[in-house]
Amino acid sequence: MYVRPKKHLGQHFLKDKSIAARIVELLSGHGGYRYVLELGPGTGVLTEFLVQREEHELFLIEVDKESIVYLKGHYPALKEKIIEGDFLKLSLDSLLNQPFALIGNFPYNISSQIFFKVLDYRDQVPEIVCMLQKEVAQRIASPPGNRDYGILSVLLQAYFDIEYKFSVPPNVFQPPPKVQSGVIRLRRNNVAKLDCNEVLFRQIVKAGFNQRRKMLRNALKPLDPPPELIEDSILDKRAEQLSVADFVSLTQRMEAGRNG
Repeated sequence: MYVRPKKHLGQHFLKDKSIAARIVELLSGHGGYRYVLELGPGTGVLTEFLVQREEHELFLIEVDKESIVYLKGHYPALKEKIIEGDFLKLSLDSLLNQPFALIGNFPYNISSQIFFKVLDYRDQVPEIVCMLQKEVAQRIASPPGNRDYGILSVLLQAYFDIEYKFSVPPNVFQPPPKVQSGVIRLRRNNVAKLDCNEVLFRQIVKAGFNQRRKMLRNALKPLDPPPELIEDSILDKRAEQLSVADFVSLTQRMEAGRNG
């Protein structure tokens, strides 16, 4: 059976099995999870290697009906563990109420939305291994002071240790994407909760990067910083110059000024 890649689903099927094996090998078992959830398996190029890992119990989540028929035919042992649905709309805690690793060639058109959802379930996901558009992968793994550093960099690095692992050229996909791809690994760090108001932290990060060329003094105006913070030298910087710890400190001072 031939599965036709569908443009509206952002499908680009990886053909190179050696790359698929390298991606699967990056699953380290960090956090001691038993379950692995593969997102968007398509024609099962990663699945072929994942089913060989006897220490893990594999579940697949796929939105494409044609791919589901293909996967059930090729992996009959997984039949009951192939979930048809949209990852962005599923309740993950009712799907798997235990910790699980997330792996996949993420659809490039929704990769940021996938990570925002992961942030909501961060205590349930100790490890993520994924392939993304290279630009997005680099952004997520980027350190402060780099032009790639952005909202997702800060929000994910607050809770995960992130490594950019390797790049993947377009010619190993069917059809080839118009962009380079990159593989990253995220492993949950020891931060159970940030030492600040996490809602305000997100607001500050988003406001800072939404006007990233402006100094924070101007970018944060919509959040109405307290007068004593307006003169602080930290606001002379741009958002991309602040580390996660800097953003936590800024959030603490913003909150103290409001409550004072």
